[in-house]
Amino acid sequence: MLSTPATRGLRTSSTTSALKNGVRSMATVQDAPPVQRQRGLQDQDRIFQNLYGHHGADLKSAKKYGDWYKTKEMILKGHEWLISEIKASGLRGRGGAGFPSGMKWSFMNFKDWDKDTKPRYLVVNADEGEPGTCKDREIMRKDPHKLIEGCLVAGRAMNCTAAYIYIRGEFYHEATVLQRAIQEAYKDGLIGKNACGSGYDFDVFLHRGMGAYVCGEETSLIESLEGKPGKPRLKPPFPAAVGLFGCPSTVANVETIAVAPTIIRRGGNWFNSFGRERNSGTKLFCISGHVNNPCTVEEEMSIPLKELIEKHAGGVTGGWDNLKAIIPGGSSTPILPKSICDEQLMDFDALKDSQSGLGTAAVIVMDQSTDVVRAIARLSKFYHHESCGQCTPCREGSKWTEQIMHRFEQGRAREREIDMMQELTKQVEGHTICALGEAFAWPIQGLIRHFRPELEARIQATAKKSGGEMLAGGWQHDAGKHGMLISPGQ
Repeated sequence: MLSTPATRGLRTSSTTSALKNGVRSMATVQDAPPVQRQRGLQDQDRIFQNLYGHHGADLKSAKKYGDWYKTKEMILKGHEWLISEIKASGLRGRGGAGFPSGMKWSFMNFKDWDKDTKPRYLVVNADEGEPGTCKDREIMRKDPHKLIEGCLVAGRAMNCTAAYIYIRGEFYHEATVLQRAIQEAYKDGLIGKNACGSGYDFDVFLHRGMGAYVCGEETSLIESLEGKPGKPRLKPPFPAAVGLFGCPSTVANVETIAVAPTIIRRGGNWFNSFGRERNSGTKLFCISGHVNNPCTVEEEMSIPLKELIEKHAGGVTGGWDNLKAIIPGGSSTPILPKSICDEQLMDFDALKDSQSGLGTAAVIVMDQSTDVVRAIARLSKFYHHESCGQCTPCREGSKWTEQIMHRFEQGRAREREIDMMQELTKQVEGHTICALGEAFAWPIQGLIRHFRPELEARIQATAKKSGGEMLAGGWQHDAGKHGMLISPGQ
């Protein structure tokens, strides 16, 4: 039988055990397969077969490459079976938080959910405003049917009545491609009334957002979708209880939803065979910055960072020894110096151990020519601009950190202000409604943790040039002599 992308990877437990240890043997019922960890992702195991646009984004091409294959049979298996497969796969949310997807989906099927007459919604977060992150737009541009089929399968797992895809307003081309794919799916009877002939009714709507970074947070997204200003809600109540339009809802990332049909088609154990324990599966990595070949690539979780960059991005410009630092998971994750990057694995737990995070897996590479202080100062400006202003620690803190980072960039500060800055970020961290407080605090903490000597050298150089140490707040050391008002005790 010819192996096609649709059938490839549909291994039963008997075939897995029959091929155990590389020796083909007779499979028995008792010969149950332990999850075998693979090493190195083969092309046939990549979920996103059209990541580089080698074929069309239309329905005919999608079907040819395995999408919409046996979708009806998957839906008819029922929500409990679908969720058990997602739990077995070990899939964790690909939007940054890394919460176990199977558990999150199961919250929708609470006790007596079937007696509730309200509609139920799946909300897909396609806002993607994190600097350095460019994976979801590639899925929507090249593989839109994977996302639509994922909406249907995930919607059935949570017994939803409809899916809303909230797409970032700037993604004009992606919205066009996705809307065309939705219309193709409706025309073919794959979604809508009696989706795929399964007796299950499911609608998919595309909603274009208005371009605010904070709308990437799930409750802000819901508020924006309802036509209100995109500001986070206090939790509880959680969206699974009171979400979009006051109905049970789950917000999930584009990549999380798009991989679901392939996981269920091939089996949870197949997906779980990649990566380390608790960090299983494949992942889209966006590599940008000082590399020879910036790209978005699908690789297995837990791949060494150095291998990822050298294998797919053509290495760091000027060679690996020219590396200065890497932001491993999008701009809100703490920066890591070369000494840590040498041995770093790319998964949730390994990066947490290195006091950073996988986030959206947007790898931003900086070589020796980079002014890291200026780079982090630029991020501080971005987060100040994007704060919704609802929480005082974030509204005021993001402004202060931007101003102080601007002074640090110029060296107009005192060395003790570095510790004050660290304390300020710690005061913000964990004291805001959404994670934007952490998003602007963590990059600064990473800078102080690993590049403090660079900050101190800059401050000392400025003091030497101006003839004395700066006063607190960036005033010149002789400001008092020139009749300027300075703080008492300086």
